[in-house]
Amino acid sequence: MIHQYKLGGYNIVLDVCSGSVHVVDDVAYDIIAMYESNDRSTIYASMKEKYPACTEEEIAECYSQIEELRDMGKLFAQDTFAPLAGKLKEKNASVVKALCLHVAHTCNLNCSYCFASQGKYHGERAIMSPEVGKRALDFLIENSGTRRNLEVDFFGGEPLMNLDMIKELVAYARSIEKEHNKNFRFTLTTNGMLIDEDVIDFANREMSNVVLSLDGRKEIHDRFRVDYAGKGSWERIVPLFQKLVEARNGKNYYMRGTFTHANPDFLADIQQMLDLGFTELSMEPVVCAPGDPSELTPEDMEIVKGQYEDLAMLMLQRDKEGKPFTFYHYMIDLTGGPCIYKRVSGCGSGTEYMAVTPWGDLYPCHQFVGEEKYRLGDIWQGITNKCAQCEFAECNVYTRPECRDCWARLYCSGGCAANAYHATGSVKGIYQSGCELFRKRMECAIMVAIAREMGGEE
Repeated sequence: MIHQYKLGGYNIVLDVCSGSVHVVDDVAYDIIAMYESNDRSTIYASMKEKYPACTEEEIAECYSQIEELRDMGKLFAQDTFAPLAGKLKEKNASVVKALCLHVAHTCNLNCSYCFASQGKYHGERAIMSPEVGKRALDFLIENSGTRRNLEVDFFGGEPLMNLDMIKELVAYARSIEKEHNKNFRFTLTTNGMLIDEDVIDFANREMSNVVLSLDGRKEIHDRFRVDYAGKGSWERIVPLFQKLVEARNGKNYYMRGTFTHANPDFLADIQQMLDLGFTELSMEPVVCAPGDPSELTPEDMEIVKGQYEDLAMLMLQRDKEGKPFTFYHYMIDLTGGPCIYKRVSGCGSGTEYMAVTPWGDLYPCHQFVGEEKYRLGDIWQGITNKCAQCEFAECNVYTRPECRDCWARLYCSGGCAANAYHATGSVKGIYQSGCELFRKRMECAIMVAIAREMGGEE
């Protein structure tokens, strides 16, 4: 399968199954578009008519180069991965490598678009006890096989509302990791309201990454991210975020925002983050129930896609100015990238990755917590709901019929099971608007990578 598009002054040809990316001239671009459905003489005649300045010899040489790339497996490559997809995931299904610990099912903010119902996850408010947390770490070690590097994300609600327990868990993990030949990497996701010097020191010492929630412009952030008195949190958290990021030397953090119907022009929010001194950025489209006031409309979607293109150009402009920044969704390696296992198998939710509630229940990921039919088991008895786990183990890019003809399938790996479930009622469904935005992001990401590789020259 071939995907072709023009962006940033480049004619870009992506060979889906080999992963090869080609930047070509107009003649090659048009020949490739015709190659599979037309014979040589028809293509020659069409090119001669469209490009009268090109000689037949030049057209023939271009055609020959395309055939050479085809013979090398870099154009029109066949998809040989389908038979491997299920086997690869089945092989790794019994190895757990990461847990999302819900250390606090409560929050000090009352964000209207919160998928976690302000931290309660459609249940009761609770905080995780040290006993549950330690058992969760033991469960991870016991089920990680020979894998050495293990990941734990402290999540909520607002995890800093249970900071002492987090510290106790980190100390416990450090005390046992060498004994079991493991290495724990911790991350923390926070709204920032409780950041102080102690939090900063602890995070710098123990957290491999910190995710900070900020929606950009003050008026946008304070529209949704408010406390229980209805007061916006922007003015309180921004100085604290700046202090934390400065203490981390501007590295190993992400500023994570959400854009909604209120701000499809999210590039203005990105610019606000940059003006505040933040350079590791992520802006995610809202995922909400149909008809929700925050839902992106079809008109919003077109604005967002234009914003993605403008964002790509801003990144390249900032590169030239010596002020680069990272946008999470545009991080792509054209020379390598994820192994084929990740490309066909997806995120590993419910198999390699699970969420743990304050009570020790196991769910496929944080977005399924509270969905009783997807409760997998608990950290004492392990996985008891084998049917649910099998449903996730069978999730890969080839079990979704809609993915088979999508050029981006080996980049998204079938997409997010939680988004699919909340949009369609099935973890094997397709979240159509999410797919649409993902494809646009990938086009922009590939263009940025090409421009950087070529030194910004068109």
